[in-house]
Amino acid sequence: MKKRVLVATGGGDCPGLNAVIRAIVNRAQQENNWEVIGSINAFNGVLNEPQEIVVLDEEKTAGIHIRGGTIIGTTTKGNPFEWPVKNRDGTWTTSDRSDEMIRRLQYLGVEAVINIGGDGSQKISRMFYEKGANFIGVPKTIDNDLSGTDFTFGFQTAVQEATTAVDKLVTTAASHNRIFVLEVMGRYAGWIALNAAIAGGADAAIIPEIPYDIKSIIKKIDSRFDKDRGFAIIVIAEGAKPVNGETHYRDSTDSGNKQFRLGGVAAKMINELKEAGVTTDMRETVLGHLQRGGTPIAFDRILATKFGVKAFEMVLEKKYGQMVAYRHPDIVPVPLDDAISRYNYVNPDSNLVKTARGVGICMGD
Repeated sequence: MKKRVLVATGGGDCPGLNAVIRAIVNRAQQENNWEVIGSINAFNGVLNEPQEIVVLDEEKTAGIHIRGGTIIGTTTKGNPFEWPVKNRDGTWTTSDRSDEMIRRLQYLGVEAVINIGGDGSQKISRMFYEKGANFIGVPKTIDNDLSGTDFTFGFQTAVQEATTAVDKLVTTAASHNRIFVLEVMGRYAGWIALNAAIAGGADAAIIPEIPYDIKSIIKKIDSRFDKDRGFAIIVIAEGAKPVNGETHYRDSTDSGNKQFRLGGVAAKMINELKEAGVTTDMRETVLGHLQRGGTPIAFDRILATKFGVKAFEMVLEKKYGQMVAYRHPDIVPVPLDDAISRYNYVNPDSNLVKTARGVGICMGD
């Protein structure tokens, strides 16, 4: 009887997920006694009734590395330790179904689980490992906010999409003598905004790690206009906040998802600029989920493939309780505790920030 490894993709979708799945399957096919199965929509496939489990073989995964998203689906509402339960009165509560999930994995004959996801997913991996389950993590997030790895796959594709947006906004901004504020994802880390601003030649990069002073931004804007002619591009991360201010959240009606919903900072900044006396025509562009969809670039396909191969080899070596990580130039295992011990913020004193300042990009301070 073949041994089974279960693959799950959790949290937000991300370019490169399918490349990881394909790599795991292709590597497993080289071992005669292994079978790869997938849980549909993170761990919902294991816990739902009836279960939604699919066998992943070379036929199902052929060519999927060029596709965005994930062929086994994903969700942000599938934490077995805090399973969302709707009460009769319409309110929501949670239930711990982790023990039940371990029993179901045993019934399925699962030897190990490869959990592909971001910070939240890897916390779940660690909790299951602490309960005795054989879990291995693969880091996934466009936000690049997971410590323990130099890069997460999907990040470079998101940066490319954001950079393309900056490039396109430059021409329309110049044509109309406008200020454009481009809002990008990243949650509490400014990696996408900062990289896209440098690559696209934006005038300002406003990131969560450096609270902004609206006066500093106005000063930069003024330097870009002469007698009402000129233009300016501001790239702002969704988690950015003003000096002595708070992160801006939108109301969320997404039942069963405990994550705060970020967004709306581009519109908020335009209002602040208007209140401060800026009369130039201003427009906002929210890139949103365009950063997460579509074809992964070559860098992310390669990194994701490396992660998938390494993750399965860690299963063979029984290196459980660890996450695959990219430590240039190597792909190495790191303890899950280390991987989630701290949030991967942009260091305000880093070379990347110094480079932005060196080419005249306003950081808002």
